[in-house]
Amino acid sequence: MHLNPISLRLFIAVIEEGTIAAAAEREHIAAAAVSKRISELEQQLKTLLLQRTNKGIQPTMAGMALLSMARRALHELDEISVQMHEYASGVRGFVRVYANISVITQFLPQDIKTFLERYPNVQVHLEEKISSSIIKSVQENAADVGLFSGTHHVEHDVEVLPYREDVLCLIVPKGHPLIGKPGFRFTDALEYDFIGLHTGSAINHIVANAARTRNRAIKIKVQVTGFDALCFMIDSGLGIGVLPETLAQRYSRIFNIHAIPIQEPWTKRALNICVRSRHTLPTAARLFVDHLQAPCAPAFQKSTGN
Repeated sequence: MHLNPISLRLFIAVIEEGTIAAAAEREHIAAAAVSKRISELEQQLKTLLLQRTNKGIQPTMAGMALLSMARRALHELDEISVQMHEYASGVRGFVRVYANISVITQFLPQDIKTFLERYPNVQVHLEEKISSSIIKSVQENAADVGLFSGTHHVEHDVEVLPYREDVLCLIVPKGHPLIGKPGFRFTDALEYDFIGLHTGSAINHIVANAARTRNRAIKIKVQVTGFDALCFMIDSGLGIGVLPETLAQRYSRIFNIHAIPIQEPWTKRALNICVRSRHTLPTAARLFVDHLQAPCAPAFQKSTGN
């Protein structure tokens, strides 16, 4: 049995107004049409819903029960319309985000926080991945938005947008011979053992390339899965490592480590956003990308001349 929402709305109007004529005027419909709708509703439900008296129309017990259910049903139908409009406008939605550890530990938490303050009914599902896996996941539609370090080859079927920039520096234990070394260059660091990140790490790739350009190789003593573990190892004197400067400053307040700037061009790197197509993103995901780009938009426009 399928009840017509229009018939239910007219039934509610008749009870609230007390007469068919008043309900017809309220709903801008002919009184005969209202009467016909109520009769059809009673026939469909096989029960008397309204009693006509010289004082107007009164609901039967069945009519009172239907009144409560009809109000609830119409409210839920209205709620469907409201929520679907919210999904269409991006006020509600679900965004799948993959990001590498550098983005997650430096910038993304605050950006997600401010985004969700503006769109509290949007869910952001975040997973940490290495940069190459992030790009592949976006290509395959496993993620809506990817954030990665801009050192990887990106196929033409992925759109890349600017996000932020960071600068890498060398991390050594307190009292290390490289601290305060006159004319320090990265070549000096290659004489020592390194603590590396997990296989596929963007920082590993950058550091290995920097050594390769000097016809040298990085001597990796230990590989770890995160920045905190890397700092633990360096604090213990097992080697030296490379971290973004902002994180090095943070960890130097926790561990007995020291950050040494590397004044070389390769230490400056772009952190990028990738999507399959910005124009075909779900509305919530597109709003999320717009929010991520907002802090870097002026600098980006200046660099591109737009």
